[in-house]
Amino acid sequence: MDDQIDSPAELLDRLLTAKGWTQKQLAEIMGKPTQLINEIAKRKRSVTPETAVLLAAALGNDAKEWLVADAVFQLNDIQTKTADVSIRAKLHSLAPIAEMAKRGWIESSDDPIVLETQLKTFFSVSSLDEEIEIGCLTRRSAEDGSPLNRSQRAWCFRVRQRARNQLARHYNENKIDECLSKLRAISICPPEYHRIPTVLNDYGIRFVVVEPLINCKVDGVAMWIDDAPAIGMSILHDRVDSFFHTLCHEISHIKHRDEAPLDSDIRAHAMLPMTVKPAIELRADREAAAALIAPQELESFVQRVGPLYSKDTITGFSRRIKIHAGIVVGQLQFRGEIGYYANREMLVKVRSAITSTALTDGYGYSN
Repeated sequence: MDDQIDSPAELLDRLLTAKGWTQKQLAEIMGKPTQLINEIAKRKRSVTPETAVLLAAALGNDAKEWLVADAVFQLNDIQTKTADVSIRAKLHSLAPIAEMAKRGWIESSDDPIVLETQLKTFFSVSSLDEEIEIGCLTRRSAEDGSPLNRSQRAWCFRVRQRARNQLARHYNENKIDECLSKLRAISICPPEYHRIPTVLNDYGIRFVVVEPLINCKVDGVAMWIDDAPAIGMSILHDRVDSFFHTLCHEISHIKHRDEAPLDSDIRAHAMLPMTVKPAIELRADREAAAALIAPQELESFVQRVGPLYSKDTITGFSRRIKIHAGIVVGQLQFRGEIGYYANREMLVKVRSAITSTALTDGYGYSN
């Protein structure tokens, strides 16, 4: 509000006080209903040119004063509403507000100030004018190396929140290969997949599953919380090959204590073209594949069998090296030895088994 100009309500109150009149008396003098005066006093009615002339004649000031007061009041009122719109627009550009509220990550509110406070808490920042930097590369469908979108960024922060609340045993980096061996042994038997979160926890790795938001094509992230490792996965692609490769990829980041850029404690893996992937991402890809199938074993199989990969030969090979056949199919598809749609019935689903025991946010689980 302009300090130099009263609102019509303030101007009315000041002049009535000076005259010693009531609203009813002023209405009788003007020949208008008392309701008109009362609504101006309560800022529920604008002052029209006709009313301005009558008010000026009764109270002894200029009609223009009433019109200017009303115009300034209306303008400031609109600007106040516009400010709220601007704040809401900013908040919605930073995060998928509606979906986060639906998932229970924040509380739904029509008050932009309340929403702003909740987002500052969610993103652990003192001001939303600060750069909300998660400092990570996510394993996602985008291959152009573009920054995280607002849904992907919110997902990463949610993973960190959930993992921070989870207890795990002490992490011993000397036993990370032993952990990988146990996970590999489990991979051959889908009914045992429910044990995976417990195995990770036994080796000091916190593990959470967070269902992705809309437009959040992200697979996994590895992070450090108070010097304790944690892995978050979306299980967006509900296939045995995708799950185990992503899991082993994130374990590789933990094994090497890969640092996130800037001051972030998050490190995730990006599905970028080979020509632009960072060296640590290429290393994590190689180590994930090798942890599941020894490169020399796969190369020997390709040389002996390719390009005639029948279900029987794939199954026989997987049994010999004690790995799930779907993981063999996934690696053959990645190498271009078989088509993407070949043998897809061997890519069994894993999500329901994993979420039955993992700390899960989404997929029908309420928090």
